[in-house]
Amino acid sequence: MTTDLSLIRILTVDDHPLLRKGIAALVNAETDMKLVAEASNGEEAIEKFRSHRPDVTLMDLQMPGLNGIEAISRIQSEFPNARIIILTTYTGDAQVVRALKAGARAYLLKRQVHRELLETIRTVHAGQRRIPQEMAAELVDHARDDLTPRAWMPCAGAWLVPLPFAFTLD
Repeated sequence: MTTDLSLIRILTVDDHPLLRKGIAALVNAETDMKLVAEASNGEEAIEKFRSHRPDVTLMDLQMPGLNGIEAISRIQSEFPNARIIILTTYTGDAQVVRALKAGARAYLLKRQVHRELLETIRTVHAGQRRIPQEMAAELVDHARDDLTPRAWMPCAGAWLVPLPFAFTLD
């Protein structure tokens, strides 16, 4: 286990070895990041998290055996300050909500990895959350559909909606 405090230590969890290799190449090319472990399913993710205590974990949702959401829940129950980023192909708002409720700090589509992964890692490492703008808009629409008109609160000419979690648009 490295003790260099200047590096962001990363665990990547995905059942596709080629994706893990690509992420490793991206991450290890950065001077402020280091891939410390890889896992191919949720059970391995929990073991690797315990062993390596990464600063940031990149987690796929759909994997054989234990899925990403369940793995996040288990990691969060043991390590409540774990910083986990979802990397997935799934855009549905229900998946986003489940992942965020489980404890994910960011949600990134795999098609955005080459453009946004490194910045998302740095953002989450700094203690912030990140959701792509189009997904955040879907979440707001979903929340609005589920709320009665009395749940909306007027505030300085706008309407505020109480959500089960906070997020920022990027």
